[in-house]
Amino acid sequence: MSFIANSLNDALTLLQEYVSDEKNVESIDAVANLMVDCIKSGGKIIACGNGGSLCDASHFAEELTGRFRENRISLPAIAINDPAHITCVGNDYGFDYIFSKFIEGVGKEGDILLAISTSGNSDNIIKAVEKAKSKKMKIVALTGKDGGKLGAMADKEIRVAWFKYSDRIQEIHIKILHILVEAIERGMK
Repeated sequence: MSFIANSLNDALTLLQEYVSDEKNVESIDAVANLMVDCIKSGGKIIACGNGGSLCDASHFAEELTGRFRENRISLPAIAINDPAHITCVGNDYGFDYIFSKFIEGVGKEGDILLAISTSGNSDNIIKAVEKAKSKKMKIVALTGKDGGKLGAMADKEIRVAWFKYSDRIQEIHIKILHILVEAIERGMK
């Protein structure tokens, strides 16, 4: 049972370290403002990630198109999570293109790509960012560790600088995503 208490304390330590750095709070605020401006200007947020990060991208999008804490109008957000699209593109072009082909067809200038990657080095995420940049979309990166290639490519980055296990990074990512949704809801009033 001691591993359970150790695991909870490990998560608590990371959260306390993250919150204690004012730059982290400022990064979240800057991204929230960018997202509110995007939606108010008629744009949408397209989110992507692999594995648990795709689950987080999906959760983020459904909180915006559905509801978070209050009843409100649906807000424009999409997660690239359609299995038919992913398997079609993966089969025809390769796994590295599953997100970029979606951006090619659906993304437009004024939209935001929310790219989620704990390593910041996933080839399919990097290709999605390159495609989004070619369409003059803004790039928001939600990363971990040192941000990888993705961090350097983003217009705005929120980084959880944790170098141990990815699950801890993802635990902070979901907190950040919930805060972003709440901030977007407040900003749209």
